[in-house]
Amino acid sequence: MTKIGILALQGAFAEHEQVLKALGVGTVQIRNRQDWEAHADLDGLILPGGESTVMGKLLHDLDFFEPIKTKIDAGLPVFGTCAGLILLAKTIVGDQTKHLASMDINVARNAYGRQLGSFVTNADFKGIGEIPMVFIRGPIIETIGPEVEILAQVNGAIVAAKEKHMLVTSFHPELTGDTRVHTYFLEMISQSKKRKALIQIS
Repeated sequence: MTKIGILALQGAFAEHEQVLKALGVGTVQIRNRQDWEAHADLDGLILPGGESTVMGKLLHDLDFFEPIKTKIDAGLPVFGTCAGLILLAKTIVGDQTKHLASMDINVARNAYGRQLGSFVTNADFKGIGEIPMVFIRGPIIETIGPEVEILAQVNGAIVAAKEKHMLVTSFHPELTGDTRVHTYFLEMISQSKKRKALIQIS
């Protein structure tokens, strides 16, 4: 059975858990280094929405920033939503802070401003089709590296992207009742497992 860790320091982790359970996937809440080390066999990791600054600080304070970064950089499939996207970004507009910095994207936080901070829309997601998107003071991806694939745009702004084993969305797919983005991530995990198996055989 596929087992996915959900970073449960704060934010919308319970909603991700509900979606994955509905899809028949095992989940583990990761709250500290002990949890991380106890579940070294995770197939994937979700970094949920919340406050990226607080989550980044807690990763350091709880002493499991480096183990998580090492695992992601070594190829652990990871899905970051909203604040999780900011944690994964290589650079943040107007901010010298770097968090995991694993994905070659430059992001602007609270890009829609306070007035338009929260809204719902429908847009195309590459490989899935049109899906509902819930934005809550979401960031946008301003620029991408050469290996990053754009998966969705809203009004010309990049709101979903993928680089190798990393998937990010500015919006909250866990709040829509539509499970297709999570299914997309599960397919990424499945492909990752197949690649590992082929490497072991060869």
